[in-house]
Amino acid sequence: MNNKKALKNLVLTALFLAIGLVLPLLTGQIKEIGNMLLPMHLPVFLCAFICGWEYATPMAFVLPVMRSLIFGMPPIYPTALAMAFELAAYAFVAGFIYYKLVKKQNIVTLYVSLIVAMIVGRAVWGVAQFILLSIKGDKFTFAAFLAGAFTKAFPGIIVQLVLIPIIMLALDKANLVKFRNKE
Repeated sequence: MNNKKALKNLVLTALFLAIGLVLPLLTGQIKEIGNMLLPMHLPVFLCAFICGWEYATPMAFVLPVMRSLIFGMPPIYPTALAMAFELAAYAFVAGFIYYKLVKKQNIVTLYVSLIVAMIVGRAVWGVAQFILLSIKGDKFTFAAFLAGAFTKAFPGIIVQLVLIPIIMLALDKANLVKFRNKE
């Protein structure tokens, strides 16, 4: 990768980090809405698709911890720590599948990498929550996992499945981020 592209990706990653820090302020005034819409997830996925997993993964890990330290939300333990692993998993899996495992980037590969990343990230969050809560002596049941990973998050999952492809298609149409169409 040339220095110009690396610098561009670094600047974009910083932009996505800033968006991830600020975007929850729009929904965070009502905690339940913020928890349902998952505002930190959007810049993480976009960074993975635009800059690649190499940039998005560390940014995604730092994002919830930094947000916790700056704004006090989410609480650092266990929420921000579990989210750090979850968001890093999203970024790594989405970016890795999108850039490394497929030869052709299009809306189908975008959806495949997005959905696989969502599943893996939620599993990572569940394992992290289980470990972190076990250290404290608390329990994390399978019902709590399902509620936190899917039931409460369902509106945010839908938002991600709708908005991220729309944004990527718009960027492709504007010739800002092109789909790779090699066979």
